[in-house]
Amino acid sequence: MEKENVVAALSALAQNSRLDVFRYLVTLGPGGAPAGDIAAACGLAPTTLSFHLKEMKFAGLITGRREGRSLIYSANYDVMNGLIGYLTENCCAGDSSCLPTRNACT
Repeated sequence: MEKENVVAALSALAQNSRLDVFRYLVTLGPGGAPAGDIAAACGLAPTTLSFHLKEMKFAGLITGRREGRSLIYSANYDVMNGLIGYLTENCCAGDSSCLPTRNACT
């Protein structure tokens, strides 16, 4: 992952509501959810959510697809795992014992 992409992703996640939305989408898996469900689950007004979704899409953290009349948003696991990999690439001088025992989502 390129440093510019890492900075964009971290910047997008460095806001309480966006972090909540991203973590919620991660729990849903690749199926994702429509914007209305996300807004309800995270306690956000639709216009506020729209702004946050746009920022996360720009950073590549989420994707959106049309299903009928709905836009379904889901976490972009490739970008998430790339970010985690970038952050832990040189962890503990190559000694993997310091890494978390849980695997990132795939």
